[in-house]
Amino acid sequence: MDLGLKGKKAIVCAASKGLGKGCAGALAAAGVDLVICARGAEALEATAAELRAAHGVKVATVACDITTEEGRALVLAAAGPEVDILVTNAGGPPPGMWSDWGREDFIRALDANMLTPIALMQAVLPGMMARGWGRVVNITSVSVKAPVAVLGLSNSARAGLTGFVAGTARQVAGQGVTINNLQPGMHATDRAVALDRGAARAQNISEEDARAQRWASIPVGRYGTAEEFGAACAFLCSVHAGFIVGQNILLDGGATNTTM
Repeated sequence: MDLGLKGKKAIVCAASKGLGKGCAGALAAAGVDLVICARGAEALEATAAELRAAHGVKVATVACDITTEEGRALVLAAAGPEVDILVTNAGGPPPGMWSDWGREDFIRALDANMLTPIALMQAVLPGMMARGWGRVVNITSVSVKAPVAVLGLSNSARAGLTGFVAGTARQVAGQGVTINNLQPGMHATDRAVALDRGAARAQNISEEDARAQRWASIPVGRYGTAEEFGAACAFLCSVHAGFIVGQNILLDGGATNTTM
């Protein structure tokens, strides 16, 4: 399927590895020129070189912390005024219990997982609306739909972002701009490896056994891949997805037992 994106320009956050890289790769395959950012310069440059070689698109890199005002300014300056696609993404805050967190913990979580995506949207939406076309995809979490007790900081911040998108998406849709959220479950990324390793230590079992336990909780019997996640993101950004507005789409292999 031709996604109709050749020659468009996208910002993809946290794109040096994992789900962000999967999204960048799928967009590059569709002919989209990219501005990608991440904190680690070495991995970021390696990803950029890989995408240029594989797809022949322009890829600009910005090594920064996108959750800071300075980092966002650098990325927006590199992209210029005509951004067609925005994919927001940032690592989740650390796990814990309700009694562990104080005000500053919540402020950090809100800055990373709610206020940063909002600030980026506020920066690019006016131009998208003026040109009559744009796509925003926010990578949030399955915890928005099915809260995870130990991820209270993430539950709170990402739920706030979801509420903002619910209203804003309806306000900009008439100008040809769509905003949607992708909610990943467990994917074969560095975070999954770290979680498997932690579970193995806690239960005194092998990482393979810890992974098998987690796979058993997913109806498809495996982790998702960054590539299939990226394909879903690219479709939401495509010319075929203009009637999908303000949605929260689960990519979790059926692990979340819900009808809504």
